[in-house]
Amino acid sequence: MKVTDHIKNAKETLFSIEILPPLKGKDINSIYHGLDPLMEFKPAFIDVTYHREEFVLRKRKDGGFDKVYTRKRPGTVAICAALMNKYHIDTVPHLICGGFSKEETENALIDLHFLGIDNVLVLRGDNIKNEPNFVPEPDGN
Repeated sequence: MKVTDHIKNAKETLFSIEILPPLKGKDINSIYHGLDPLMEFKPAFIDVTYHREEFVLRKRKDGGFDKVYTRKRPGTVAICAALMNKYHIDTVPHLICGGFSKEETENALIDLHFLGIDNVLVLRGDNIKNEPNFVPEPDGN
């Protein structure tokens, strides 16, 4: 169900939860462990945030630098699918423009549609650390 329908049909105040994907090395059970006690409150939906990938610059032998991306958190789309499967609850994945090309954004939207996820919160996203302004990816949004 869409969030707008939850709001329209609500007879009382709605409760929702927002979670941050865990750092790499943890599994889905770390999310379930935090959510299980909260499910008694019957949240209308769960928001799953997203954070852009960070990178480090590695010096090459020729003196130039390579940008090496590091992925620190598991994917929002997969987490949303797991939550919907376990709790039978609507999810709201966050998608950000920073760090994604238009093609990667389209691929994420195709996956979300395939999974039956009707809600998406699209955000610009944060600046890269130590950059004063947001700069979109080449061929990004």
